[in-house]
Amino acid sequence: MQHEAIPEIQAATTLEALQAVKTKYVGKSGLVTRELGTLGKLPPEERKARGAEINAVRQAIQDALDTREATLKREALDAQLASEAIDVTLPGLPLPAGGLHPINRVYDDLTGIYERLGYTVVEGPEVEDEHHNFEALNVPWYHPARDLQDTFWLEDGRLLRTHTSPMQIRYMTEHEPDLKIVVRGKVYRYEATDATHESMFHQLEGLVVGDHINMADLKGTIAEMARGLYGPRAKVRFQPSYYPFVEPGADFAVYWDNPRGESKWLELGGCGMVHPNVFKAVDDLREAQGKPRVYEGKTGFAFGLGPERIAMLKYKIPDIRYFYANDPRVIGQFRGELE
Repeated sequence: MQHEAIPEIQAATTLEALQAVKTKYVGKSGLVTRELGTLGKLPPEERKARGAEINAVRQAIQDALDTREATLKREALDAQLASEAIDVTLPGLPLPAGGLHPINRVYDDLTGIYERLGYTVVEGPEVEDEHHNFEALNVPWYHPARDLQDTFWLEDGRLLRTHTSPMQIRYMTEHEPDLKIVVRGKVYRYEATDATHESMFHQLEGLVVGDHINMADLKGTIAEMARGLYGPRAKVRFQPSYYPFVEPGADFAVYWDNPRGESKWLELGGCGMVHPNVFKAVDDLREAQGKPRVYEGKTGFAFGLGPERIAMLKYKIPDIRYFYANDPRVIGQFRGELE
């Protein structure tokens, strides 16, 4: 029986075939099992010898089964590894490349323009105190911007800055003129959201301080920015306006050649000559810190604009809320424009 079983075991090429051979010989109704069942019919003097003989055959068959099973499992694993092998020298799968957010693209364009003009790019804290956000910027206590309906106040009396202008005060307190800076960052105002307004948005603010700075310098700077954004044919227009931290103040608009053929004036932001009260407030802060008063008598200009408006027009995004949408079905509408 052993001489018949061993060749059958070696001939089994799958685990299923090997199981069939195992059942045939050592299963509950297998040939070896049945031979063991006949021992009770033998005389006692023959039973022991025959039992030892059958058990030896059974053990030999079981050893052969175990050896062949291990071989078949190893061969199956080797075949699986070969079929699923990864060639690590092959190039990786192409994945869609990410890109900069439209607002960051506009920020990079704007800061690039001003860095070429010799400006330093700075950032400041988004949580401000009342003095830097309002008082030092010549915004009196009765100004509507200080009302709770416009400002996010914190429990400790501080607030989320409503503009990037507080950084003008902080920078001048730490640095002496002459200076040229642009400030970028988020600002917060408590207002209803719609297609063109959000409670959180971005600003870019510029400040120049020196001797004999005038409105012509300011307009030339804005014009250079407009040409950098919209090409050499862009023109700039100033319209008088009121801002408490500048005097005189103006809104500025740019006339540009819209790629869709709708050339027109586009209002971008506000600007003006730095108010003398702002310089006085800075010198007061410097004096309190033991620093010399260096700003009274100086001249300078400031301007500010919102990157969202530029990005919305450049990338044809109709609603400011899409800038902050996490739903890919929403932002996906503009993917072709952003690539």
